[in-house]
Amino acid sequence: MPETTAATVPFSAGSEGYASYRIPAVVATASGALLAFCEGRAESARDWGRIDVVMKRSTDGGRTWGPLRVVASNGAGLAGNPAPVALDDGRVLLVHVRSAAAASEELIVHGKVSRADGRRVWVSHSDDEGLTWSGPREITEQVKRPDWRWYATTPGHGIQLRTGRVVVPGNHTLPPQGTDTGAEPRYNSGHCLLSDDGGASWYLGYLDQSTDGYVNCNETTAAELPDGRVYFNTRSDSRSPGNRADAHSADGGRTLVRPFRPQAGLTGPVCQGSVLHLGDPDVLLYSGPADPAFRALMTVRASTDGGTTWRSAHPVDGLPAAYSDLVRADDDTVGLLYETGDFGAYERIVFRRLPVTRFT
Repeated sequence: MPETTAATVPFSAGSEGYASYRIPAVVATASGALLAFCEGRAESARDWGRIDVVMKRSTDGGRTWGPLRVVASNGAGLAGNPAPVALDDGRVLLVHVRSAAAASEELIVHGKVSRADGRRVWVSHSDDEGLTWSGPREITEQVKRPDWRWYATTPGHGIQLRTGRVVVPGNHTLPPQGTDTGAEPRYNSGHCLLSDDGGASWYLGYLDQSTDGYVNCNETTAAELPDGRVYFNTRSDSRSPGNRADAHSADGGRTLVRPFRPQAGLTGPVCQGSVLHLGDPDVLLYSGPADPAFRALMTVRASTDGGTTWRSAHPVDGLPAAYSDLVRADDDTVGLLYETGDFGAYERIVFRRLPVTRFT
């Protein structure tokens, strides 16, 4: 009989040298070890300042966790938005973004990094399931156009398709258009990073660039469906119905069948979410807070038609909650790594084990 909702706390604000932990991501390695990543924010929970990508490792399905490791740092600046990808050859990639301390200070003034080169993209890898990591390698010129301003990967895990292609969703902002000459671009736009050689080289896939703000692609997550299509689900800070939008790709993320459209079947606040296809059974999961107005009530929903419709929700608890990531922990268990707390959503990052039977 599988466990029901056993939970552990790998990251807790104010502990192990960091004021706050945010932006969770989790993958399972070839041997079944779990690697839980997040941003370790040194001074506060704010999105700027000294921020490192930190990681903990579990070899017992998330029941216990090893010591905290810093796996990406950028001096006094930001290294964040971890997007790990577990490859079928055993390697684990870690795609992330970096910005200098000066660019982080601009973020305070404008709400977004206004310099065209404000955020840059890097990748490192581990060939021993997270025990050691290669030095970081910059891939900005391969995956970021010169006029883009704000840039972010995922947040959450990326995926490797059955073809071997690596897909990492991303988002960016465009320069001000027409007479709008203000320092802050108006809309987020969606894209994805692709690699056909295990992360050695990268290129851009689809572009979904908002010009009217109806669907405003922001933080995006992806899953491969049994028919080979890639399902993308995004946070939409927009005037379209609800706060989620989704799209499908029939060519491995190079293009979208149709642009992102509102997904009103997923009720929740403006917030990041995560998707995961279970493989067997043929069920697509989505995690995110379900309160329509506040970041609260972490919930996992299920779809059996590739994300077109979503079945009744499965609340995890009734507490404040925000960002999350999903992983298949073992044959019987789905793992959920998510931000939560008793009085606010950013007090701790919890890993919860949920039985697969809950969603079938």
